[in-house]
Amino acid sequence: MARRTVAAALATVAGAAVAVTAPAPAQATPPGDKDVTAVMFEWKFASVAKACTDQLGPAGYGFVQVSPPQEHIQGSQWWTSYQPVSYRIAGRLGDRTAFQNMVGTCHAAGVKVVVDTVINHMAAGSGTGTGGSSYTKYGYPGLYSSPDLDDCTAQITNYQDRANVQNCELVGLADLDTGEEYVRTKIAGYMNDLLTLGVDGFRIDAAKHMPAADLAAIKAKLTDTGVYWKQEAIHGDGEAVSPSEYLGNGDVQEFRYARDLKRVFNSENLAYLKNFGEGWGYMSSGRSAVFVDNHDTERGGDTLNYKDGANYTLANVFMLAWPYGSPDVHSGYEWSDKDAGPPNGGSVNACYSDGWKCQHAWREISSMVAFRNVARGQAVTNWWDNGGDRIAFGRGAKAYVAINHESSSLSRTFQTSLPAGTYCDVQSGNPVTVNGSGQFTATLGADTALALHVGATSCSGGGNPAPASGASFNVNATTVVGENIYVTGNQSALGNWNTGSALKLDPAAYPVWKLDVSLPAGTSFEYKYLRKNASGNVTWESGANRTATVPASGKVTLNDTWRN
Repeated sequence: MARRTVAAALATVAGAAVAVTAPAPAQATPPGDKDVTAVMFEWKFASVAKACTDQLGPAGYGFVQVSPPQEHIQGSQWWTSYQPVSYRIAGRLGDRTAFQNMVGTCHAAGVKVVVDTVINHMAAGSGTGTGGSSYTKYGYPGLYSSPDLDDCTAQITNYQDRANVQNCELVGLADLDTGEEYVRTKIAGYMNDLLTLGVDGFRIDAAKHMPAADLAAIKAKLTDTGVYWKQEAIHGDGEAVSPSEYLGNGDVQEFRYARDLKRVFNSENLAYLKNFGEGWGYMSSGRSAVFVDNHDTERGGDTLNYKDGANYTLANVFMLAWPYGSPDVHSGYEWSDKDAGPPNGGSVNACYSDGWKCQHAWREISSMVAFRNVARGQAVTNWWDNGGDRIAFGRGAKAYVAINHESSSLSRTFQTSLPAGTYCDVQSGNPVTVNGSGQFTATLGADTALALHVGATSCSGGGNPAPASGASFNVNATTVVGENIYVTGNQSALGNWNTGSALKLDPAAYPVWKLDVSLPAGTSFEYKYLRKNASGNVTWESGANRTATVPASGKVTLNDTWRN
């Protein structure tokens, strides 16, 4: 969605009741297929292609969603991508060739491609777009002119007025008259062009600001009328436009899901999640797209985001384990300025560097994608909770997860419906033995999870191969804004004591900072943690150098506390 400058603009989406015959509803994925989407927010197409090969395909993601590819206004801010100038593939993330190469590479990795599609509006202002096209507000040469955008030229002010929401201008952007046949044809032409490049689906940005009947008419013009649609339709109590109006066109994003997860993980009891989903008044599971955060909500504060540490990570674990909706995993970058665009113009040289968060690759999250694929179609079984923030549940005889969102460790015997045998806890990489009664005994640390599934029956192979040899660094260290924790040591892989080459740890489970480093089996090494502030000033932790040895197989796990 375009830049939100007022609170009302954060309550976008839904549509008018439809009196036309809509295309046959599209299914996100056929039963048994993979339904998790990695949303690579503002990643260049070349970087997305590499992620499909290296991470998304192997982890079992079914889809990757890319940011809007069309030509847009110039500027470094992220929201420039949501102000189209033309429908040429000529944005900052890559040209037509890069886009087509990305689609082919992702398909080869078994990952389908969804495009974030901006069709409600065009850019405001005037100037030259990222592809060299000149434009003025209401004038986009060769594409649209004033009569295509003159239905209402005032800004949206009243979300209780359907006409105001769907005909007027979202935060001052030139609103397309999607009731016009010419406009519908041009929009369908853009989407059909993307289909010729192999695109598998569309996220419809700002769907709430277009009548559902208009969207149905546009979809009917596509060469594949059954193509997957995921519509951004933000629920707002008492608003004139309801997200459920759009279900006839395809899936609809269920924003209440993410808002409620924030409240529960931050201040209520996980035990309340026992009937999460339709039991909470949400739309049908089979037609709902869900998420913990997206690019708008992580900045607006109405959902969790990466800055929420274990609350955020465990909410993602729960989402991927729980059988409601089709999940999106947001993968973006660090920000303090809410308008800031992507680091390096969208080029991701490496995860966890230059501010790229790579949530899609966090072990806690990525390991749950295969869990979800294995558990697909299985009902919730063996629910357990302590009335507070400790829960566990199974997915039939296929999978089982336990989450300890409390400040002390949890030790207990869990009852599952899993077949007897040895499994790999895909969260930690440690083996777990389930007895003939479906029980296992385990200890979960504070703010950690445990997850088993029948596709991972060995920590040395199968569904979840164990990490290569090396060290898993985990250090409890509190920081202030602008500070990060690094590790270095007497090995080249650790930077050879050079603070400039020290390795940054990831704060996904803050205050615990984590990093896995590959080192040869049997290597004995010294290491120490250091802190860098926003100016690059270095503070070493106190005390002598720490020491460890990599075992003959697997990794040495180091659970440390910063020494002041």
